[in-house]
Amino acid sequence: MDYEVVIIGGGAAGLSAALMLTRARRSVLVVDGAEPRNKPAAHMHNYLSRDGLSPLDLLKHGRAEVEGYGGEIVNDTVRGVAKLDDGFAVELTGRTVHAKRLLFATGLVDEVPDLLRDRWGRDVFSCPYCHGYEVRDQRLVVFGEEMKVALVRQWSDDVTHVPSVDGIEVEDDRLVAVISGSRRIPADALVYSAPVKPRDEFLLALGAETEETMVGPFVRTDDKGRTSVPGVYAAGNVTDPAAIVIVAAAQGAQAAGMINMDLITAGG
Repeated sequence: MDYEVVIIGGGAAGLSAALMLTRARRSVLVVDGAEPRNKPAAHMHNYLSRDGLSPLDLLKHGRAEVEGYGGEIVNDTVRGVAKLDDGFAVELTGRTVHAKRLLFATGLVDEVPDLLRDRWGRDVFSCPYCHGYEVRDQRLVVFGEEMKVALVRQWSDDVTHVPSVDGIEVEDDRLVAVISGSRRIPADALVYSAPVKPRDEFLLALGAETEETMVGPFVRTDDKGRTSVPGVYAAGNVTDPAAIVIVAAAQGAQAAGMINMDLITAGG
């Protein structure tokens, strides 16, 4: 085997898992496409001792820690994954690597309309826990379920709920209004519940079972990150759409501990 563990996805979940496994002296390869979900955001929040840090800085420091313990990280794209008698084959752009265990930490994609793309992660966002404090007491517009309106009112009394977002107005690189039908609503921020899609194509191809969540089917795991496919694990947003950064990191560490014990039990 080239590696004991190949981790597909190098965000908080993948790097956290890689850190634990490299410190356990496992041979680890992290394959990352360098397109984290929170890349547009200038800061991340609710990560104890790292609140306000740039998401990209978190990944930079995380990569350095993993590599410092001997882990290998490559910026590449996975082209295919196959089950073998003694593990797995992972096809990359220019080579195929083999592993005894796989961890998918591939995240999900926010399917944001083109008209909002340039503002996403700035003054248009989905998670009020992540961004609400920064727009406290401002004019907020909410597109989404009624429960989200009640949640957003924790940060401001000036909240307008809309059934559609048909346009926005921006002045001096700041959101100033949301267009909903024939209405023009002055706004400092838009809380927008975008559809999400897990990056789970290879998990499904391997036969991983899914379960229904509030936002659609996601790959099912147990509390240690094990999927229904022996030797295949998943952590972070690819299996849990509600996981914020610190939760995704914890899930990665949890899965890594189970992978290590799994290898020990198998005699490795």
